[in-house]
Amino acid sequence: MRQQLRSRRALTFPHGYRYRLDDQDEVNQNYLADEEEEAEEEARVMGVPNLEEEEKEEEQKEEEEGQGQPTGNTWWQKLQLMNEYLWDPEQRMSLARTGLILVIYFFFYASLAAVITVCTYTLFLTISPYMPTFTERVKPPGVMIRPFAHSLNFNFNVSEPDTWQHYVISLNGFLQGYNDSLQEEMNVDCPPGQYFIQDGSEDEDKKACQFKRSFLKNCSGLEDPTFGYSTGQPCILLKMNRIVGFRPELGDPVKVSCKVQRGDENDIRSINYYPESASFDLRYYPYYGKLTHVNYTSPLVAMHFTDVVKNQAVPVQCQLKGKGIINDVINDHFVGRVIFTLNIET
Repeated sequence: MRQQLRSRRALTFPHGYRYRLDDQDEVNQNYLADEEEEAEEEARVMGVPNLEEEEKEEEQKEEEEGQGQPTGNTWWQKLQLMNEYLWDPEQRMSLARTGLILVIYFFFYASLAAVITVCTYTLFLTISPYMPTFTERVKPPGVMIRPFAHSLNFNFNVSEPDTWQHYVISLNGFLQGYNDSLQEEMNVDCPPGQYFIQDGSEDEDKKACQFKRSFLKNCSGLEDPTFGYSTGQPCILLKMNRIVGFRPELGDPVKVSCKVQRGDENDIRSINYYPESASFDLRYYPYYGKLTHVNYTSPLVAMHFTDVVKNQAVPVQCQLKGKGIINDVINDHFVGRVIFTLNIET
């Protein structure tokens, strides 16, 4: 009986049939492996929470929390960040620094400010408010002219007062401080041809020499209220800029000379100067500064263009002449000279 059972268990198969069974086993194993992978993926999907649902829940929470905050979350968040930067209560830090660092910064910058203050105060103790300490780089005198003209172009028509009336108003306003009565009241009559040197301490008030409006004669506006503009013979006033302590060299007064800058020299046939010397008298120098030389009035030279070609633009150059005077600086047309245009129409 046992032998029969053993014979039944140990079945014999043909050789080719065994290979077919082996192939079937391999297919079954591959199938089982695929099933296991799918099961693992399902388990992972079931185990991970739904991210989209979580995001929606977080958004809802933020909306609920933000209902009490003002609209425009951007500036509110920036304000919170600024408050935390100024003072972080959790880490007990201010400006992202601990208290010790802030104390060190305070003493460092306080010491630096104290040093700068002391140095500045010491510097001002060595500088006089009345007289410049260093004058080596002061340029030679510059010049200015009146009346005021846009772009230094004097354009007007003799027969149309509206075109030159503003020049007359400008000259009258400029010469108010030179009225004879005012000069006699404020300033002293100094002898011409010599410096008016005043001794004493530098903070002592200085006297000033008279420069009367009547010195300009035909260009004073006293004899001709239109300063020659109504007749096509305009007056233009020239003065040097003030320089503290300046004295013309060698005791020779600085003179003024005008001519045609470029073109035909005969375009200007006649110029009268007032004062007649066409110079700045020595009695108006030196200048002691605005703090002590309060009533000082700068001397003037008037150019009366009595014969100028009409109906065309004439470029004019007026220069200062004297020892040590520079009047040929290319980059600055106002150092020792001035250039303007006359265009007189009839």
